[in-house]
Amino acid sequence: MKRVILAVAILVTSLAGVQAQKIKGSDTVLPLSQKEAENYMKAHSSQAITVTGGGSGVGLSALIEGTTDIAQSSRKIKFDEKQKIQESGKTVKEVIIAYDALAVIINPANKVTKLTREQLEGIFTGKITNWKEVGGEDVKIIPYSRETSSGTYEFFKEHVLKNKNYKSGIMSMPATGAIVQSVSQTKGAIGYVGLAYLNKEVKAIHVSNDKGKNYVAPSVATAKDGTYPIVRPLYYYYVTKSEKLVRPFIDYVLSPAGQKTVAEVGFIAL
Repeated sequence: MKRVILAVAILVTSLAGVQAQKIKGSDTVLPLSQKEAENYMKAHSSQAITVTGGGSGVGLSALIEGTTDIAQSSRKIKFDEKQKIQESGKTVKEVIIAYDALAVIINPANKVTKLTREQLEGIFTGKITNWKEVGGEDVKIIPYSRETSSGTYEFFKEHVLKNKNYKSGIMSMPATGAIVQSVSQTKGAIGYVGLAYLNKEVKAIHVSNDKGKNYVAPSVATAKDGTYPIVRPLYYYYVTKSEKLVRPFIDYVLSPAGQKTVAEVGFIAL
């Protein structure tokens, strides 16, 4: 019995020395935060970091509610979100940790290789409904989108659809991985994902932002040189009262070692 009590006491003592922090939000940023946290904890055994997804809006809501230490986001914080944090007497800080090229993906069996921004707008707003309208086969277009809590959903709507509404009844997916899986299994499908989610199961199309004069494929190189048109920053948000807890990890992510991980995961380093 004494041995059991001693073992529990040792466990409690060891846990007391562990600093725990939570990161929550964007599914796009999720694989990056997971890898950064894994590497950071290897070098800092007294740190315990848990990382979960759910969407940028979910992460920022958790930050407002005080249930996460860092909100990871693939979009900028909204005015009303910032206001809610300030109304609770807190100040929020924003850090850009990497950049991402948003890739438009189709099924590999689809022979279409390129689309203009205007054609993408037509597809996702419901004006273009068949692949034959954009140089493909006579196959119905099935567009997949992220759900409304996703920062990627909002970024795509703002920058590609020019703030026009998505088509009524569009297939909304709860996670980026679900879009990749659905597009890989459906011949007429089209969706959009962060660069790090590209794999051989789907095909990334070339996009034109100048009405068809130039078409560019998404890649780290084309995002860096500015030729690929759909590029965005990825963010961490935290409240100033948590600075002492979260800043060492954020500084690690911004360090050469952390930015090397950014590139390894498939995003664009600062």
